[in-house]
Amino acid sequence: MEHLAQVLLLLGVAVAVVLVFQRLYIPTSLGYLLVGVILGPHTAGPTVYVPEFETLAEFGVVFLLFTIGLSFSLPQLHALRHQVLGLGTGQVALTMLSVGTALWLAGLAAPAAFVIGAVFAQSSTTIIGSLLTEQGEENSHHGRLGLAMSVFQDVTAVPLLVLIPVLGLSVAADVLAGALGWALAKAVLAFALVFFAGRWLLRPLFHLVAARRSAELFTLAVLLVALLAAWTTSSLGLSLAFGGFLAGMMLGETEFRHQVESTIRPFRDVLLGLFFIGIGMRFDPLAIPPIWQWALLGALLILTSKILIVAALVRRTGLDAQVAWRTGLLLAVGGEFGFALIVIALDAQAIDAPLGQIAMTSVLLSMVVGALLIRFNRVIATWLAGSARGDAPGLPDAPLALPEQQVVIGGYGRVGHTIAVLLKTSGVPFMAFDTDPKRVAQGRSDGHAVLYGDIGDPELLVAIQVKRASLVVITVDQATTALRAVAFLRDTCPHVPVIARARDLETSSRLIDAGATHAYPEAIEASLRLGATALRMLRVPVDDVDLMLQEVRDRDYRPVLEPEGDASMSAMRDTHRPLERTD
Repeated sequence: MEHLAQVLLLLGVAVAVVLVFQRLYIPTSLGYLLVGVILGPHTAGPTVYVPEFETLAEFGVVFLLFTIGLSFSLPQLHALRHQVLGLGTGQVALTMLSVGTALWLAGLAAPAAFVIGAVFAQSSTTIIGSLLTEQGEENSHHGRLGLAMSVFQDVTAVPLLVLIPVLGLSVAADVLAGALGWALAKAVLAFALVFFAGRWLLRPLFHLVAARRSAELFTLAVLLVALLAAWTTSSLGLSLAFGGFLAGMMLGETEFRHQVESTIRPFRDVLLGLFFIGIGMRFDPLAIPPIWQWALLGALLILTSKILIVAALVRRTGLDAQVAWRTGLLLAVGGEFGFALIVIALDAQAIDAPLGQIAMTSVLLSMVVGALLIRFNRVIATWLAGSARGDAPGLPDAPLALPEQQVVIGGYGRVGHTIAVLLKTSGVPFMAFDTDPKRVAQGRSDGHAVLYGDIGDPELLVAIQVKRASLVVITVDQATTALRAVAFLRDTCPHVPVIARARDLETSSRLIDAGATHAYPEAIEASLRLGATALRMLRVPVDDVDLMLQEVRDRDYRPVLEPEGDASMSAMRDTHRPLERTD
């Protein structure tokens, strides 16, 4: 209980700052940095020091790499081997080479120059993604390309987690080369261990856990796998985060990927917040005045090097000049992962404290200025491209031709399976989710895209980017799950139509009130279909039967439910010509 007051102070300041930053649409990672500065030892006022926070914060990076691994399984990396893989690798390698060489020629030691080059090569996926979404550019040419390259940067940072700690060794070049080779060998061994364990154990384990249909047990299993992989790599002398990435890659190949991501997200976000708070506490505002010119020069080096390198690489692929410049402006921003690399380098003594302070301040300044470059990327790119007129139609701001949007099916029981068959027969792409692993396995054996997941979980809906769906069909039995999903969809993406299955009229009405476009009570619909079949067998005109059914639905089924239902049906007959058999 000795640290309770400090924990409460930390949480109170964090809630206040993050709330303000979110209201101002400023990335929350910058807010956490500010919290660290406010409560750090280098500023006036209360100071928070809880030793356990540093350990918890390190797990934030583990979970960050774990979720990145989920998005970059081996098949997905293979699919990205062409344009994005080449551009991403080229951008990181050329930035590290140009910045590192310039700093080495300026007198910096080679290991330190390498570290700073790696730090400066990173970009903030958080800032890029949030600002593009806010500006409606996430589906533009430059937006999609920039986001893909920024995510790929995070993947290329994984080898740096292995290399940077070794660079802190004050040994001869041949010994250092041997240490690097041994570190890479251990990385290959770690990959092999996690790979084979993942192939043989992870899928059966999650099938067993999912069969219990317990969110608590599923969460425990996800935490166990992520931390066990981190412990494995740490035991081999590698970083914890590297193990998290490998575990994510293995789970990214399974049908549990989306539910795993939604489960780990709250832990990741909170612990990453602690990580950035810890970085903010390392900032010494009083140390900035003596180094401000170097920090400013470093920020300019980050911004200009990446703008020029990315624009040149994208232009060589044949894309329009404005697309190239706008992509470069997106990736110019410094990255949160650069902070992580700085901390690792400081702990390994690959760089000293003054250089670390300069690097941190440079990255922070580049994030602030880079956010402005993203905000005004169209105007700046137009000026850089030398075009006096606006963007040419269909180039910078025109969204890419998206692949045909998928239908999302919540529940793969009898109804969900039927809808999936109809959609597949019609050539409509879809993605179905169910919490019964047997149904998931059956659906995948049927050749359908069925994944494990709870459609009522908001985190899952965010993870699958449900806002891009063309239609959501809710077929689950549980009314509470359906209502939770419909309410979330109405609040976050009201443009996406939702149709739902209901057991009875009361549930149907509640789903409509929650925001469903249509909700069909199963029992009543079965009765209507039976009645319609009877009328058609009696040779009542098909148009009349269809019209009657539609009128019943339009009147919320009251004609067949209320005591005065006979009168309602009589009124319907009076409205239209009498029903007659056809001979």
